[in-house]
Amino acid sequence: MKEIQSEDAPQQKVHCIIVTYNPSAGIGKLISVLSAQSTKVTVVDNASRPENFANLKNGEQNRNTEIVRLAKNMGIAYAQNVGIKKAIAAGADFVLLSDQDSLPYPDLISRLLRCYFREKEKARFGRDLPGAVGPHIKDSHRHGDDLVYVSTKWGPRRAPAEAFAHDTVETAFLLASGCLIPVSALKTVGLMNESYFIDHVDLEWCLRARKKHYRTFVAADTVLPHTLGEGTRKIPLRRQPAHLHKPFRCYYLTRNTLLLVKSGLLNRHWKIGYLFWLLKFSLYNSIFADNSRERRRFVLRGIADGITDKSGALR
Repeated sequence: MKEIQSEDAPQQKVHCIIVTYNPSAGIGKLISVLSAQSTKVTVVDNASRPENFANLKNGEQNRNTEIVRLAKNMGIAYAQNVGIKKAIAAGADFVLLSDQDSLPYPDLISRLLRCYFREKEKARFGRDLPGAVGPHIKDSHRHGDDLVYVSTKWGPRRAPAEAFAHDTVETAFLLASGCLIPVSALKTVGLMNESYFIDHVDLEWCLRARKKHYRTFVAADTVLPHTLGEGTRKIPLRRQPAHLHKPFRCYYLTRNTLLLVKSGLLNRHWKIGYLFWLLKFSLYNSIFADNSRERRRFVLRGIADGITDKSGALR
């Protein structure tokens, strides 16, 4: 079994988990890049159409790649857990999560391992250990910016430019794509929350990790281009662009934000911050965004189901 070694880091078994849903022909390149720098790659496909699933055949040329096809779309959290359970059973030391829209550089894993062990050395008496480390994600869309979030009084906010002058940036949470998690943390914190289905899954896990005194970091020198949503829009009087998702995602973002507020994982100030964000999100998508009528319908359904604690896939 191939082990990965980085400068300042001992040899480690790193299993990569890629979740796919109707992947394009470029998925084979992603599989090859991760296969070359990891112990094993497990692709978990969420019931893609046959013509899209056929694109995964190129990835099967890598001997350390396994493709698991689910009978129906079970959501990103469920698919991630399928891969995580396989990695743990195989004796992995770390798992690296990836979606299908990212293409990392060939040294992603070695850089993340170096960041992890550097921060682990700084931990005090077994507390405040790094629970996950991730790359410096940059949105590939027009007007896209850095997707790195740090803690503030009122919740996660984009990291200021000066934060990247340091080797690592301590974050409020990490986006799932490119996120390296030690198996020891997964065993303590638990797996991904399948009831969320999609959206805020990575955020919710990182908040649970914080409750267990784990910390999350970004390796500032490790860049990962990534596409978040369907595109971005510049909004008057707002410095940062707004990310637009498909209309049905308004349901999950709205519902899961309310579930998160009610979860007990947020302090009082963060609850207020997320409710204020939800108000802005709901107004923008219900009035100003494209397909606003359809978006408004999903927002209202999300609010109703969030209040009544409904979870899982939208029915």
